[in-house]
Amino acid sequence: MKHLPLALFVLAFLIHQQCFHIHIEAAGDDFIRTRGVQFLLNGSPYYANGFNAYWLMYMASDPSQRYKVSSVFREATSHGLTVARTWAFSDGGYRPLQFSPGSYNDQMFKGLDFVIAEARRYGIKLLLSLVNNYENFGGKKQYVNWARSKGQYLTSDDDFFRNPVVKGFYKNHTVLNRYNIYTRVHYKDDPTIMAWELINEPRCISDPSGRTIQEWIREMASHVKSIDRNHLLEAGLEGFYGQSTPQRMRLNPGFQIGTDFIANNRIPGIDFATVHSYPDQWLSSSNDQYQLFFLNNWLNTHIQDSQYILRKPIFIAEFGKSRKDPGFNTHQRDLLFNTVYYKIYSSAKRGGAAAGGLFWQLLTEGMNSFGDGYEIVLSQSPSTANVIAQQSHKLYQIRKIFVKIRNAQRWKRARAIRRDQWLARNKGKPIGN
Repeated sequence: MKHLPLALFVLAFLIHQQCFHIHIEAAGDDFIRTRGVQFLLNGSPYYANGFNAYWLMYMASDPSQRYKVSSVFREATSHGLTVARTWAFSDGGYRPLQFSPGSYNDQMFKGLDFVIAEARRYGIKLLLSLVNNYENFGGKKQYVNWARSKGQYLTSDDDFFRNPVVKGFYKNHTVLNRYNIYTRVHYKDDPTIMAWELINEPRCISDPSGRTIQEWIREMASHVKSIDRNHLLEAGLEGFYGQSTPQRMRLNPGFQIGTDFIANNRIPGIDFATVHSYPDQWLSSSNDQYQLFFLNNWLNTHIQDSQYILRKPIFIAEFGKSRKDPGFNTHQRDLLFNTVYYKIYSSAKRGGAAAGGLFWQLLTEGMNSFGDGYEIVLSQSPSTANVIAQQSHKLYQIRKIFVKIRNAQRWKRARAIRRDQWLARNKGKPIGN
């Protein structure tokens, strides 16, 4: 009964149509779809709490360490987390997925196979990123170096976005067509994967106008969709505003990186928007109070723009607070999490564009070397774990309400059909004696 106020609220706005249109359609095939500003799963609006765990493939590539992947999925599901974002790349260097363009490490690919199979077993959807902007795990720098070794004269890592040879390397990356040895399903046919991400946090400092990245996203979105139309696609943006909305650029935290939240996400083939938020990094000289003020404005604006301008769903795909910050305390981290979660919940309960948040990052016990200050080990962070679980529960309740609405609509349609059939059969017959 304690959830009755939410149910009444949702039903009331549906009846009076005061806010956003909720579309309920027939059951589907377990793939996440979009319609307007909503994700749909099997016909019902889908809202999800989730996490980042970039290390899953890397850890699973060592069979003796795979239990950590299973452990983190088990702990995540026990706290209601149902979406994980992770790397489907590791280019060059130590234990790569790609030794060189088109040359793959089968042991690493088997690790990714295992991650997808385990995610399916635990009911977790995956958001898989295809390359990194940064040098970690190779990234665009490695692609540029591969092209240089083929005789290309390249002066900047940003040539990743411009050079046709480099772009050819990216297009020939065969993750989408991989056949999973455990599930016996090609990745492009597996509904365990929620979406592909073109690149983690694209940045092109050499072209702050945004034209370079705009054209790269347009070209690569078209390419990915030509291979896989089952899955959703997003660009991997942090959310910085650009030249298409100069009035919004004042909201950026003081730097331009060649992306444009509005223009990039308007590209055909980009199915939903993402925004990242690290006020402790971006505004490191300011206090916690001002950082929360920034966070509120940052999220409000991006959710509104997704709702009314882009008309697409949005994930807060990375957020967190580092325990390495001076004066860090758990209360401040919980306050930041609650701020993000409240923005999502306030939108979701009205059927709005904010569909979920993925905090950075989730670890399990015994992974101290992977800690970066932002890590959450649920068993060691009880107050933060409670905040996470409460958000998961609230979003789950919203999904349940929408399922009830869908079932009620089906019942009404079935009753109307039966009535019409009865009237057709009895047309012209006298009623009574």
